[in-house]
Parts: sequence; structure tokens; C-alpha cells
Amino acid sequence: MQFEEILYDVEDHVLTITLNRPDRLNAFTATMGRELIEALDAADADDDVRAIVVTGAGRGFCAGADLERGGSTFDWTERQAAGEEVPRDGGGRISLRIFECVKPVIAAINGPAVGVGITMTLPMDVRLAAEGAKIGFVFARRGIVPEACSSWFLPRIVGVSQAMEWVATGRVFDASEALAGGLVRSVHAPEDVLGAARDLAREIADNAAPVSVALARRMMWTMLGAAHPMEAHRADSRAMFARGRSGDAREGVTSFLEKRPAEFSDSVSDGLPDIMPWVEQPEFS
Repeated sequence: MQFEEILYDVEDHVLTITLNRPDRLNAFTATMGRELIEALDAADADDDVRAIVVTGAGRGFCAGADLERGGSTFDWTERQAAGEEVPRDGGGRISLRIFECVKPVIAAINGPAVGVGITMTLPMDVRLAAEGAKIGFVFARRGIVPEACSSWFLPRIVGVSQAMEWVATGRVFDASEALAGGLVRSVHAPEDVLGAARDLAREIADNAAPVSVALARRMMWTMLGAAHPMEAHRADSRAMFARGRSGDAREGVTSFLEKRPAEFSDSVSDGLPDIMPWVEQPEFS
């Protein structure tokens, strides 16, 4: 697939999406946001894609919003005048689309990740960072607030105390602090971080049933907001019933007993069983 500001490459069942504005440290634009959503739509519909890695071209991951408009960068008055009563945050659209993704998403943070450059990674399932990568939730230092649904994701990942420290100070910190704070899974040499992310993606793609991974991802993220473990029990029971009678379940057990790699045949594109019929999709208002 061809895009203006991202690259889209599928190899060995792993899609690598590369933010591709290296001359601007991959600063985020409306075009990049639209293309990311289009890429995720394509990935979800493609059974050849079993895992997704997101990284940046050049020496940066994403330096945040492109500030080319200067002081009016975050003034959305024109958008309101054009008919959006409450203009929607572009980073939030990306985060919500990643949240709804049926493929696991891994961030290979190869360099600076600031503002939306880090908040867009929060709904991704795993984050790996390069040594020397600078990370910052700098919103308060720009006179704005955390966006991209990060007030929901960040405290759930690192705890509210750590989240508030990073957000209230707005300071830029290094990958080692991100690791200590639980934001990233591991830190690698800059030349190794993308390879490590792809290795993890391949581990998923080569060994796990895609439909099972998709359902597990939906269950894990949705249950972060559940009021009681009974909601998980309801979803687990429906999912176990649906998957337990599938060809994948028979193949998974048989291949284990026969000591051979499994060959899973069920496709995500055929649709997922509705394991949480009580969950309603909220509307923006």
C-alpha cells in the first residue's frame, strides 16, 4: 500500500508501520493520523497480518504534533466554525482505532517520542524503547492537556501517581526512567529495538491462533474498565464455548500431543464471536 507520511510493509505475517517524516522527526499531522487509521483498517481486514509493529523513520519515533502553525497550532476555533460543536482530538481518533484493533500492536520507540508521539503508543499492547530515546508528556508545558485518551490509558499502565508526576511536570525523561516506571517493556541499543519488536511480533504470529489473540486482546482491554470480575467470567465463558468447539482448539491440542507446530486455520476476517453482548459502543458527544 502507498501512503504519503507512513510506510506499510508486511513480511512473515508481521506488518511494520513506519512513521515517515524523518526530516521533521516524524511530527504528527492530520494526514499521518488519517493514514494510520487507513493502515489499521487494512491490517484488520488482512488475514496475512497477525501482528503489527509501529516505529519511526530516521532517528526519531515521533516528536509530537507538527508545530508549523506556531501559537495557533492547537486553536480549533476554525474547526468549530466548520460545524464541529466539540472538535474531536485527532490523537484520540488514533488511540480509539488502535484500541479497537483485532491484531496485537507493538511500539518500537526508536528515538524521541513526545506529546502525541508517546500518547499514541499507550493503546498499543507492548512498548520497547531504544537507549537514549527521550520521552515526554509535555502538554502542561505547552498550555494544553494530555490527549489521545491518555488520561484513561496512562494511569492504567503505570499507576496514577507515576502518571501524574510525568504529566504535571511535563518533563522529558529517558528510556531508563520509562522502564523503571513501567511504561516500556525493555530497552535496547538503537540498532536493535526494531528487530526486538519484530521478534516479539513473530513469536505471536508463528505460534498463536489469530482469532484467540484477537479475542484475548479485546477481553484484556475491555476488562480494565469492568466493575466486577463477573464481567470477565461472562466473557471468558462465552469465549471458551466459542473457541472450545473450533477447529483451532482441536488443532492446538492435537499438535501439542503430536509435538509439532500448530497450523491454525480460523480467520479473523470471518468475524469474531460476540462474547460481550452487554457492552455498548459509546458515541462521541
